[in-house]
Amino acid sequence: MKKDEVIARLNLLADKEKVNFKKEKFAIEAPNSLGVYQADLKLLAKEIGMNSDLGIELFETGLYEAQLICSKTFRPKDLTIDLAERWVAVFDNWEICDSFSMGVFAKSPLAKTLIERWKDRVPEFERRASFATMAGYGLADKKAENDVFEAFFPWIISAATDERNFVKKSVNWALRNIGKRNVDLRDKAIEVSIQLLDMDSKSATWIAKDALRELQQFGVKMQDHPRWMYRP
Repeated sequence: MKKDEVIARLNLLADKEKVNFKKEKFAIEAPNSLGVYQADLKLLAKEIGMNSDLGIELFETGLYEAQLICSKTFRPKDLTIDLAERWVAVFDNWEICDSFSMGVFAKSPLAKTLIERWKDRVPEFERRASFATMAGYGLADKKAENDVFEAFFPWIISAATDERNFVKKSVNWALRNIGKRNVDLRDKAIEVSIQLLDMDSKSATWIAKDALRELQQFGVKMQDHPRWMYRP
């Protein structure tokens, strides 16, 4: 499928009422949005298949839904630092940030580099991209050992005092996902959460309480990764 064909298909799915609904219901506001739900975008992306060159072309149209299609059709192995930086600079809501963080960045060989590169960024959605990628990386890399994730804890602690809504939620997300990777990381994530409770920060307190609520509940499901260690 060519770029113009994809744009034509998106225009057929366009619904301006959905633009307003997503803004009011989910705080998703984007310029050049046609109003297409994720479910329809996923179906179209599946029909297109993985195509990194087309993904880049779609992103560069500036059309919001075309950019979301890019996040679903771009091969993570083809990611470069330059592309990641060009894309993250455009993010202006959580939907597109998370679509790329989970679908591309976290699955790419550059995941850890991008997490570290963006963890102290000032723009809200660039910093969110770091921790959303961290949350996704905990699911994507099934072979990484615990020390990789333990190295993230100081960055989580540092960012926990950021009171901006979309940053604190991504920090919480990363902490919970790391904690659900295996029983040892769960214990360490609980220790970090308790440490956050001692900080004079509403954001850190919220992150900690929400993480503890999930990680300390009976029967919380562990991923048991890496499997060679936790399911010998």
